[in-house]
Amino acid sequence: MVDEVECTSRNIPLPIQRQIRQRCGFGCVVCGLPLYEYEHMEEWAQVKRHVAEEITLLCDQHHREKTGGLLPKEAVRQSNSSPFNLREGVSKPYNLHFAGKHAEVIIGGNSFTCEDQGYGTVMVPISIDGVALVELILGDGHLLLNFVAFDECNQPVLQIKNNQLLYSMSPWDVQLVGTTLTLREAHRKILLEIEFAPPNKIVVTRGRFLRNGVEVLVRPDNVLVTNNSMYISGCHAHNCYGGLVLGHYDRPMEGLMAIQAIPRYFGDRKEALKFERECQGRAL
Repeated sequence: MVDEVECTSRNIPLPIQRQIRQRCGFGCVVCGLPLYEYEHMEEWAQVKRHVAEEITLLCDQHHREKTGGLLPKEAVRQSNSSPFNLREGVSKPYNLHFAGKHAEVIIGGNSFTCEDQGYGTVMVPISIDGVALVELILGDGHLLLNFVAFDECNQPVLQIKNNQLLYSMSPWDVQLVGTTLTLREAHRKILLEIEFAPPNKIVVTRGRFLRNGVEVLVRPDNVLVTNNSMYISGCHAHNCYGGLVLGHYDRPMEGLMAIQAIPRYFGDRKEALKFERECQGRAL
């Protein structure tokens, strides 16, 4: 069924915007870039309506090329029928602009800061079973952000590798607006909301970190480890390698708070690893 809204406003209703994002793979249909604009393929001035199937996503460059006549309309329609990200299975990598000699990560109101103390300075604000979900590496003026988010089956849905952002096509919705990246699992169900503040700060405002049956809920003012109902609020760690260290780890890890014995929603670590192997999908 075609969703259509006839009106005099150029503002596309939010449900139709979401439908377009889902169909287009959350990025420019030509190149996959997660920075995009909504483009009426049938020309808004002529149709004066919002029909989801008639609207596509184009990055600024391809939007300008289409408007200026350098990108044929037929080429846009062809890309719309087979969007770049859906063909690739993941988004086009996008480079985040982080740099400097100090960094800050805020997760649910808890602050983790560090300064460059020599090449290879590392800070891991949150890790589960030895996997760094958020990691910062500083050295020689460089600041590298690493970040991974998993779904309930341990499949990575978002990764930032040395400042390079990419995400899978499995989330219900992915939206990068301004400096805020939002991943949704369903309507009004946020997996993660991240605010980027280049050159040296990120804020995880809400959502949940998942790994091996461990769930960490993030709210604006606190963090809740749901497995043992532990709240963490107002904490600050400076020049500390680890922050919230949960679960098994092979080597001792200095951290603000470490909890090795933690109940799992599907059993002990042996069962968790078995579950991970069974659910392991194609890595990003």
